Amino acid sequence: MALEVEDGTGKDDAESYISVAGADNYHTLRGNTAWTGADAVKEAALRKATDYMLQVYRLRWKGTRVSGNQSLDWPRNWVERDDYTYVTQNGAAMIGGFQYYPSDEVPVEVQRACAELALKALSETLAPDIGRRTLREKVDVIEVEYDPNSPQYTLYRAVDNMLAPLLGGSGGWAFRKVVRT
Repeated sequence: MALEVEDGTGKDDAESYISVAGADNYHTLRGNTAWTGADAVKEAALRKATDYMLQVYRLRWKGTRVSGNQSLDWPRNWVERDDYTYVTQNGAAMIGGFQYYPSDEVPVEVQRACAELALKALSETLAPDIGRRTLREKVDVIEVEYDPNSPQYTLYRAVDNMLAPLLGGSGGWAFRKVVRT
């Protein structure tokens, strides 16, 4: 079955934030030679990446879904661009303001994060089951002890950093700190 890609209309059957061709282009430009295989394999990886994003980020995105019937979290309404600078009528530069990501498209950051996770999905499980944590392991004279305070799962920092501008607090309507000037 062909991959159904979200195009910004809030499809009820979308399976990915980026197409195989888009992911091919992304990885080619970055020299990621591990992004190989038949289109069916890449489509499966993109589905897994999107599923992972739904599981991990669903309650952390800023704004609200455009439609209650859409299958994915994007497109969204009211996602403010924090990194936008605009000029007021009197010529003063203002940081922030009310510039929003378009509510009829999937931001490039989301598409790129999906491509990054799909690359990882080709060779690993993105959300593996977690078993007992090993505190000490000794084989002959080699001994390993793991940090008991470290997470038991892989953190994808590059993806988290890509998506940081689109993430809020614990839910869709996160309140921001107000600063008087």
